[in-house]
Amino acid sequence: MSHPPSADFTSLPDLAAERLGGAVTEANDEFFAPKESLLKASAAEWREGVYTERGKWMDGWETRRRREPGHDWAIIRLGLPGRIHGVVVDTAFFRGNYPESCSIEGAESANGPWTELLPKSPLKGDARNLFPIHDSRPTTHATRITHIRLNIYPDGGVARLRVHGEVMPDWDRLLAGGGWVDLAALENGGRVVEQSDMFFGHAANMLQPGRSTHMGDGWETKRRRGPGHDWAVIRLARAGTIRRIELDTDHFKGNAPGSCSLEASTDGSRWTPLLGESKLQPHARHVFDQVNAVAEATHVRLNIFPDGGVARLRLFGTVTGPAR
Repeated sequence: MSHPPSADFTSLPDLAAERLGGAVTEANDEFFAPKESLLKASAAEWREGVYTERGKWMDGWETRRRREPGHDWAIIRLGLPGRIHGVVVDTAFFRGNYPESCSIEGAESANGPWTELLPKSPLKGDARNLFPIHDSRPTTHATRITHIRLNIYPDGGVARLRVHGEVMPDWDRLLAGGGWVDLAALENGGRVVEQSDMFFGHAANMLQPGRSTHMGDGWETKRRRGPGHDWAVIRLARAGTIRRIELDTDHFKGNAPGSCSLEASTDGSRWTPLLGESKLQPHARHVFDQVNAVAEATHVRLNIFPDGGVARLRLFGTVTGPAR
């Protein structure tokens, strides 16, 4: 995969997300606000007039004012190892206490060695600071990052950190036992690359691990008032042959699609039926074992009729292509 445009890296998964297993494992200082807040899924909030015994309550990570040489830092274990394409250093509500600049280092293990991914770069206060990370090498030759170190100069507060990139799973481990693999799973490298609509819920939610937690934790389109139907295209983690489809409309009780169909492609442009139009039930798990075996499929298109919500989609099959 080529590097996405600089403004587009945020469409890639957040490899540091807590729900994927990301965690801030260490920081040299967290006097005013805890390091764990860096990875909160929610946007930072402001609480007027709220103070703790150490000072103003802030929704983020904040260090004390440094009075000696050096800089502050935090180490993040990524939930999903991968190739990093960009980071968002969000200083929301840090106006007079944000760091002057930051840098990012990456490593293949918690013990390093550390490689510079982002050189020392200026930050703006109370802003989402977007930094593309460029690497011209193909993904197969890229470093598989498992940990990053956020350095802030010299001190201050950061509300949130997002680390966007491509997932690089351990395929030797995944394939060691034989059998089928979920070729659509986010944790294996599957990704939604296009969709007709996602007014109420992001299409990428369908590929998240585990069951959905509520109706907002799925893909949901607006109510369709004209002809046609909604759809989403998934780029599979590896080329393969789909053997079983699982589609979950969990929590969608009055707004599940009436039916669905799936198509497969070996190039992302020409489509072959994978599953004919099939009736769906609200708030239910559906398993389809009778599917058309399309060899070397690289993409799958889910069609829902006419609109509605899908909580999770699993595409189990055998791997037939090399790692990307």
